[in-house]
Amino acid sequence: MHDDRTLVEARLRRVLDERVRPAVYPESVPLRVEVWHAPGEPVPVAEGLAAEPGPIEVGARWGAPWGTSWFRVTGTVPEAWAGRTVEALLDLGFDENMPGFQCEGLVYRPDGTPVKGLNPRNQWVRIGAPVAGGEEVRLHIEAASNPVVLDYHPFRPTPLGDKDTAGSEPQYTLTRMDLAVFDETVWQLVLDLEVLGELMAELPVDSARRHDILRAVERALDAVDLQDVNGTADRARARLTGVLSAPAVPSAHRISAVGHAHIDSAWLWPLRETVRKVARTTSNMTALIEDEPEFVFAMSQAQQWAWVKEHRPEVWARVKKAVAEGRFVPAGGMWVESDTNMPGSEAMARQFVHGKRFFLDEFGIENEEAWLPDTFGFAAGLPQIIRAAGSKWLLTQKISWSQTNRFPHHTFHWEGIDGTRIFTHFPPVDTYNCSMKGSELAHAARNFRDKGRARHSLAPTGWGDGGGGTTREMVARAARLRDLEGSPTVVWEAPRAFFEKAEAEYPEPPVWVGELYLELHRATLTSQAKTKQGNRRSEHLLREAELWAATAAVRTGFRYPYEELDRIWKTVLLHQFHDILPGSSIAWVHREARATYERIAAELDGITGAAQRALAGEGGTELLFNAAPHAGQGVPAGGAAPPAVTGRTRLTPREDGGFTLDNGLLRITVDARGLVVSAYDPAADRETVAPGRAANLLQLHPDFPNMWDAWDVDSFYRNTVTDLTDAESVTAGEDGASVRVVRAFGSSRVTQLLTLPPGERRLLLDTEVDWHETEKFLKLAFPLDLHAERYASETQFGHVFRPTHTNTSWESAKFEACNHRFVHLEEPGWGVAVVNDSTYGHDVTRTVRADGDRGTTTTVRVSLLRAPRFPDPETDQGVHRFRHALLPGASIADAVREGWRVNLPERRLTGAREVAPLVTVDNDAVVVTAVKLADDGSGDVVVRFHEAHGGRARATLTAGFAVAEVMATDLLERPWDEGTPPVPDGDRVTVRLRPFELVTLRLRRA
Repeated sequence: MHDDRTLVEARLRRVLDERVRPAVYPESVPLRVEVWHAPGEPVPVAEGLAAEPGPIEVGARWGAPWGTSWFRVTGTVPEAWAGRTVEALLDLGFDENMPGFQCEGLVYRPDGTPVKGLNPRNQWVRIGAPVAGGEEVRLHIEAASNPVVLDYHPFRPTPLGDKDTAGSEPQYTLTRMDLAVFDETVWQLVLDLEVLGELMAELPVDSARRHDILRAVERALDAVDLQDVNGTADRARARLTGVLSAPAVPSAHRISAVGHAHIDSAWLWPLRETVRKVARTTSNMTALIEDEPEFVFAMSQAQQWAWVKEHRPEVWARVKKAVAEGRFVPAGGMWVESDTNMPGSEAMARQFVHGKRFFLDEFGIENEEAWLPDTFGFAAGLPQIIRAAGSKWLLTQKISWSQTNRFPHHTFHWEGIDGTRIFTHFPPVDTYNCSMKGSELAHAARNFRDKGRARHSLAPTGWGDGGGGTTREMVARAARLRDLEGSPTVVWEAPRAFFEKAEAEYPEPPVWVGELYLELHRATLTSQAKTKQGNRRSEHLLREAELWAATAAVRTGFRYPYEELDRIWKTVLLHQFHDILPGSSIAWVHREARATYERIAAELDGITGAAQRALAGEGGTELLFNAAPHAGQGVPAGGAAPPAVTGRTRLTPREDGGFTLDNGLLRITVDARGLVVSAYDPAADRETVAPGRAANLLQLHPDFPNMWDAWDVDSFYRNTVTDLTDAESVTAGEDGASVRVVRAFGSSRVTQLLTLPPGERRLLLDTEVDWHETEKFLKLAFPLDLHAERYASETQFGHVFRPTHTNTSWESAKFEACNHRFVHLEEPGWGVAVVNDSTYGHDVTRTVRADGDRGTTTTVRVSLLRAPRFPDPETDQGVHRFRHALLPGASIADAVREGWRVNLPERRLTGAREVAPLVTVDNDAVVVTAVKLADDGSGDVVVRFHEAHGGRARATLTAGFAVAEVMATDLLERPWDEGTPPVPDGDRVTVRLRPFELVTLRLRRA
């Protein structure tokens, strides 16, 4: 037999494109279109419906960037169409290749009832099936002219990312506004041919199944009259019945399809637009659920559900109905799909507290899975947090984006820093926007790394980011693929059903220990410095507000601000979304974030100030309020007292123009360049700075990654570096314990204050940068005379170790990593820590000195600022302030303590009385991260703490009030029986903790 395979396949493509697909809508008539352009920000639905529109024609340009236009379309169904299915085809000017990244619309009936969203792959609205003929049609479209920021030429600077700079040029051309007859038989034929054609392309050329399909397709094409596709579609479909009914082989890979629409809570659009994206998508999905009895849709991010409830109550009613039917599924149990590297311990816990509580309160549903398909890597402390929230599974897909190493598993146990293991799945389909194409499903089956031991995987299916979610075409494809020879099998089901099946079939999966590091998007640890500073500051201000308000409530009857704290926490958690906190959103998002953080800070300062005043009373005694979890300056943790008297620092000028700072505990030498050339620890007789090197060294690199400007820094940036050693001035500080350094470079200027406080073993470095560089990366280097094969970085509820060497590709790929408040390196008996108040990105490298002592120089470099031009062309321009501290001779305990102290400086207040702590802990290894009143308003005191040094610990917690009952709880403050139970004894509780173990106690007041 002659091989005509390519001939038939080419014939299929052309017939589908030029004859069959156009025949889905064989007849159409134009609708009358009018438009009203809202003058500013989006208006309420009632106002948009009531506005008086003016005429507009198909082919006209419309829509200034970020504008809203209300279209009114009217028409009459032709009498001749009686008995047929009719749809409105409403094309706002869509590009089908860009779902979610351009204009969108939400269709309403005249009474304000939402119908469905309009998106590039979803442009139809059903009018009737069948129609009687003669019906009057009137629809309203709330259309958003969101500009295309990520274009076909991506990563080019654009002013479109902020309404203040985007201009007023119309963005779109109105393309089609018609009533049309919908021929479902032809539509079904399209799906038959697409599914079989895609499956055929994935099968081996020499397989019998591929040729069976080829001949069936050929017979179907022969049956189609190209001049009468609508009249012959049934006949063509009949010739495909046999190949579409052949069942899958027993060993076929099994895919759980979950309807999905990953919607970034902000990214290339502002927060206000996400509210509307969610409304459009939920309208689409509730409509699809009504039409498709097997379809199941899952939506994560409690914040997005809350937006629907608040802003679109008519959509919310449909959502609640679908949830009650088990078809619209709350997923993930987090407030947003947050970044997980940078949020602090307590913030990461509250993501689950607020997310899970929303779904419990609204629907009585307990989420057991964390759902984070798009987050940029996962911190090693996360498994314990997931478990402590009452969950046990994790789904993500993003690790498949890693550039260097291929992750070895798709289903596995992920073990965190404390030993907690979470059953984890990476969908091998390698997308969270699956469209049920044959190529996607074949890739999932081939790619699945756990074949032979497991055969289940999950496929999140639908267009995201405002693309409208799952389409009816995807559902139709899945129906054909439910049990089809040559293909994985497909069934719609909720995440819980998938995880239960996957866990049951794979009871002993492989184990991955430690962080899930994404070998990409490393620069998100640095981009948009003020957003990151706002987050860090807000986290610590919230700790203070809760601590002092709880203490004042118990001691003085102060009103605990439940509602205010709940609202502020949710705002902070929203801004930890994985494109806001990482700095990868448009300028508009970060401009609003800066203003939001300033407003939050003022409100939290007000709460803290009022509570401290209630505690201290009116008087003239100077008090130091210490919110840190360790005693400092003679003040207990969580208490207030007069500050202790410390020693003094001597500042001595040097002949070279530099200075020496000496407080008896450290001796710091600053040379005439403003660089630290010595940091001597007299107690250990150790020099901190490597021979011939200088610390406090600012280094500037070119920074132009190959892609993803705000997201990425590529390793070749290190090939070129400029050491910023020239100083305009090096002078003594006014306090007699500091040195002031001023230097300029490029278009920027740096002012530093290097301070050695009396009685302290830390050198403080306050750095102000007036930053006006473009596509540059600024680092602050500390070359240390220290031999260490690994170092510690703080993460949630503990720290993670990373190697300082690059023996393997896995280690080499971690050339930029995340820390919270500290990094720590040590040789046995002596170490060094670098702590910070707001930076996250850093790198640690090691070299062996070629001459002299042949010792090891280990260099810690803190990442300060970048200047990418996409998506925000003015990223980080302006003044920034950072605080770091160098701690020679530091243990891990010192690093933990000083990290907290830099981020929670003491507050000074005059008052009448000292304040005893509400709770105390007698072991510094046990760090209290939260003291608050229980969220249920009972007045119970909740204390959360963890072992922070990486060893076992025994501690006694003593309450400063009468305790009636002590209960161990999960993060949601519910009884929890995991871990070693606490042993209460009156107002004292004894606990034994394993390394990094997290514990929450609820103390009922007597």
